[in-house]
Amino acid sequence: MSKETAVIHPPWLRVTHWVNVVAVVILVMSGWRIYNASPIFPFVIPKEIALGGWLGGAIQWHFAAMWLLAANGLIYLAFNIFSGRLRRKFFSLSPRAIVADLLAALKGKLSHDDLSHYNAVQRAAYLFVIADTIVLVLSGLVLWKSVQFPVLRELLGGYEAARRIHFIAMSALVAFVGVHLVMVALVPRTLVAMIRGR
Repeated sequence: MSKETAVIHPPWLRVTHWVNVVAVVILVMSGWRIYNASPIFPFVIPKEIALGGWLGGAIQWHFAAMWLLAANGLIYLAFNIFSGRLRRKFFSLSPRAIVADLLAALKGKLSHDDLSHYNAVQRAAYLFVIADTIVLVLSGLVLWKSVQFPVLRELLGGYEAARRIHFIAMSALVAFVGVHLVMVALVPRTLVAMIRGR
């Protein structure tokens, strides 16, 4: 099988990736509107890029996308774990390999010939975003049902601390998406592979 016809991303991965895109965009934009109703930092998000129009509308969008992200995330993790893809694609990983690949990328010397292989920086970034999404979900549960999750609330340092954790985790996710889009622009074949799978 040639490199042009080899399957790089199986159908389940492509579907869960694009569902995540939709869910994350809705969650972030509606979350910005919710944040603006009671800011925790000395700034607000421009209303032109917030979703929902009013607080109640934003909360409805946020909850709808929350269920989509949670269900889709569980499907993504299950397929990755039970197919062995998580182990094959993301491990082993070492700080030395991450630093070496990061330096190579900054010098423009990191090869992207084989799209089926993730370099150490990609592996670290994807593992980070999985962990970050879990933090978002857990802190979101505290914000949504604080009384029903008292142990989780206390583990996160209380309701107000959970709000800050949720916002910081969301900001980290937005930063990941920004870097991800820059990398796709630099290596556009990756977008084709995520659409066609080959």
